[in-house]
Amino acid sequence: MSVDLTKGQRISLTKSGGGELTVVRMGLGWKAAPRKGFLARLTAREIDLDASAILFAGAQPQDVVFFQHLTSDDGSVRHTGDNLVGGAGQGGNDESILVDLQRVPAHIDQIVFTVNSFTGQTFEEVDNAFCRLVDETTGQELARYTLSGGGRHTAQIMAKVARSGAGWQMTAIGAATHGRTFQDLLPVVAGHL
Repeated sequence: MSVDLTKGQRISLTKSGGGELTVVRMGLGWKAAPRKGFLARLTAREIDLDASAILFAGAQPQDVVFFQHLTSDDGSVRHTGDNLVGGAGQGGNDESILVDLQRVPAHIDQIVFTVNSFTGQTFEEVDNAFCRLVDETTGQELARYTLSGGGRHTAQIMAKVARSGAGWQMTAIGAATHGRTFQDLLPVVAGHL
């Protein structure tokens, strides 16, 4: 059963029958918002949202997985590839990042997931944007966070997974910000560690 997360809500990443999750998929989906008027439809551009995962040890970024670096240096986090136009909206994932929680090095204590509009459009032009966490072993959706659209921002700090005792916990962040790349977002991400 999936949980619809609200901003700041946390969930523990344990299986419903007990035990820890081993591999999770953070999925991102979106589509362009419908344009009104004939000229608006003619000038509409595709929207290229990019998902990134930044691996932290304490407050220091150690590695990042994004469309130009698809696998973390240790191999525990993998991006499945860049989608330049979106289109899934409420359905499946347009971009995915797989995290093998058992392989994440012990010194990595948080992984922050971000989304940014590489083409610079604001979220006013994005419709049905979401991130979701899926148990990759079973395919079961564990949690879904609807990204608040309609704002003049070009990026969001979506969520993070952080070590919690022997396991992991997910927190929905949903902080709107500005930036075309994950590097632009680092100062804002620091406030959520």
